Amino acid sequence: MEIEFILNQINTLPAISLEKLTRKLSKVNLRKGTLLFNAGKIESHIYFIEKGIARAFCYSAQSEVTFWFGKEGDVVLSYNSYIHNKPGYESIELLEDSSVYQLKMTDLQTLFNEDLFIANWGRKLAEFELVKTEERLISRQFKTAAERYKELIEQCPELIQRVQLGYIASYLGVTQVTLSRIRAELK
Repeated sequence: MEIEFILNQINTLPAISLEKLTRKLSKVNLRKGTLLFNAGKIESHIYFIEKGIARAFCYSAQSEVTFWFGKEGDVVLSYNSYIHNKPGYESIELLEDSSVYQLKMTDLQTLFNEDLFIANWGRKLAEFELVKTEERLISRQFKTAAERYKELIEQCPELIQRVQLGYIASYLGVTQVTLSRIRAELK
């Protein structure tokens, strides 16, 4: 997936602003299992996934709880680091060998101050991510695990083929046994 497409799906930028932003990006190929972010640390980069899948998770007393999946075209960022320059609460792991574009947070902040179009792009990025987070929260509160699973396979059918079922079960807030039961009932 082309980086210009990824950036412009957030908010279309004029060519000059898009060029300024893309000049600050560097493409990195990373191995499956790489932790992009570690909980409790201030993150100095944001990432744009060209190829691959990532998951965000937090540690609970007994396990890891997956609460987000990112795939081609998605942005990977720690909201606490992006907005407040504070340590994030999440860890983010690559689930496949991946190609990502990385952008230093300091470079992005400089661009925000220099270019109004990029500043507005950054505002739209925050708004877009906030809406996605709100949708996940509402889904978690008001839908059954079976409804959430159906929604997941409708919106991102490739995840079922590319992500371990244990992570999907965690994302849905159920055990793997319950997920197997849901999958059997839906067939």
